[in-house]
Amino acid sequence: MKLKAALIGFGIIICQQGFTQIKHVPHSSAPAVRHDRSGPLMGNAIQNISRHDTPSANQPGSNPNYTVEPNSPERRGYGDYIAEPSVEQTQFGTKNAPRLVASFDGLGVGFEGPQGTATVRNPSDNSLAVGLNHIVQTVNSRMAIFTKRGRQFDSTGKVLYGPVETRNVFRGFGGPCEKINNGDAVVRYDQLADRWLIVMPTFRRLPSRETELINGVPGVLGRAGKAEPLFIPPYTKPDTSQPIRQPRPPKEEGAYCMCYAISTGPDPFGPYYRYEFTRKLFPDYPRPAVWPDGYYTSTSTGDDVIEKHAYVVDRTKMLKGEDATEQAFIIKDVNFLVNADLDGKQLPPAGAPNIMLAAGGSQLKNILEDDGIYAWKFHVDWKDPAKTKLEGPVKITVAPYRYMGGGQLTKAVPQPGTEQRLDAQGDKLMARLVYRRIGKRESMVAVHSVNTSAGAGGVRWYEFVLDNNREVKLFQQGTYAPTAQFRWMASPAIDRWGNIGIGYSFGGADEYPGQRFAGRHSGDAVGIMTLNEAILVSGEAAQTYTLRWQDYTQTAVDPSDDETIWYVGDYLKKDAKSYSTKIGAFRLNQEKKKSR
Repeated sequence: MKLKAALIGFGIIICQQGFTQIKHVPHSSAPAVRHDRSGPLMGNAIQNISRHDTPSANQPGSNPNYTVEPNSPERRGYGDYIAEPSVEQTQFGTKNAPRLVASFDGLGVGFEGPQGTATVRNPSDNSLAVGLNHIVQTVNSRMAIFTKRGRQFDSTGKVLYGPVETRNVFRGFGGPCEKINNGDAVVRYDQLADRWLIVMPTFRRLPSRETELINGVPGVLGRAGKAEPLFIPPYTKPDTSQPIRQPRPPKEEGAYCMCYAISTGPDPFGPYYRYEFTRKLFPDYPRPAVWPDGYYTSTSTGDDVIEKHAYVVDRTKMLKGEDATEQAFIIKDVNFLVNADLDGKQLPPAGAPNIMLAAGGSQLKNILEDDGIYAWKFHVDWKDPAKTKLEGPVKITVAPYRYMGGGQLTKAVPQPGTEQRLDAQGDKLMARLVYRRIGKRESMVAVHSVNTSAGAGGVRWYEFVLDNNREVKLFQQGTYAPTAQFRWMASPAIDRWGNIGIGYSFGGADEYPGQRFAGRHSGDAVGIMTLNEAILVSGEAAQTYTLRWQDYTQTAVDPSDDETIWYVGDYLKKDAKSYSTKIGAFRLNQEKKKSR
């Protein structure tokens, strides 16, 4: 039975689903407690460039690799197609593999930049963003900036900045954003505005502060901070201590917070508008998403409680450096949430709510399987917060699945030469939930890690479409498992043609963990990754000191051509004790033949 519930204003509605009971607590709205405009990261060392035109999102008919299948959305309406039950794809795609057009090592073992080296923490919390001329990577509590070949640089992968602590972006800002260097930071490139977005949570409470709210006005004494050049750390020698994950927060009376930095232009060296929003609940595992009316960020209270958070901040005001507010819902008894993150520059219809999805089941209740993906519509009203509403969940029936490895923080993936297995984070949809509009076609792709019939793990992927009523419908699904090894912890993207690319970890009892990439062309037979598998990097050693592996990773579509898909993931070099990262760029279309 299909059920729907809406939470409007400050009311509480409890809605029932077959898999669990979802409880919403009151909607809240609050201003930023602090914001300012920073100076540039490196003064004038890197010159700003003007925004240049990018290819428009053409119709699929212009795609040199495009074909029309009987069940293609171009042959028949999206609302008419009912996806068949998913079956495992146990063979490689027969088309040429995605082309690896660039790759280089990012942060991790072997990395050295202008600020030296750094011993990075585990898990890596890999995040990647790609702009017109730069690539920005965050790994747990460190960040770096690299060149991207194009108008400004003649090569890709040269280190311009880093490794620096992520909190360096908040140098001179004051408060916990500057004081506490945290993991789980995420970087995005907002291609709609050509801006960089860095989101960083704080993982421990501070003593109560008078500046958390002064007469209802955000900021210190209601004034924006003075713009100051940000700190350039000196070259430092590596810390040889064993990398560890930061401990859980102690119980204090003050608030946690979420820190946002939005660049004033396409240069990642800034300056940045910076914001601090307080959080009463522990803001774990943030997943920022770009949407026209806001930056949406879902978080979790922790691993030992079933409680998630749906937040949105006022993107329009923050792009201008103006006072901004944040609105939120707290949702109990639900799995990890992920918001639709826009690829390309074609916008959804004006006023369209952001879509939020979650897998079913509940690891803490030992419910490790389900046959549904659950959807919400998050509509924000900045003029009248009482009209902000969250509708859902609505169950979308999919092929049955079982969490890979039994969920998160479990020993799931075997490795050669060791009894240590790796975590797969099998209980949740992974970042990103990508949204792409091409003409009137609106689709989203989601992925998670599931058990396979071979006793290993594969990437379950879905393409959903939005009908005329903005209801989420399943268009196609598949489980990519062409061999008996493990494929897990994936991240998807959709290019300008509607092609789907997915990067993921690969390994098993006879293969060290590394990174691979698969894809399909728009219009190909449904439910199949039709392109052969590409290798980004092969692992050379096992990770033996911890089961934690990445926690998440990330794709990014290059705004310069809206076609190249960048991806980052972990691997271990030979004899290494900790991870390195590999950043790669793939194209799914084959080279066009030159005309005679």
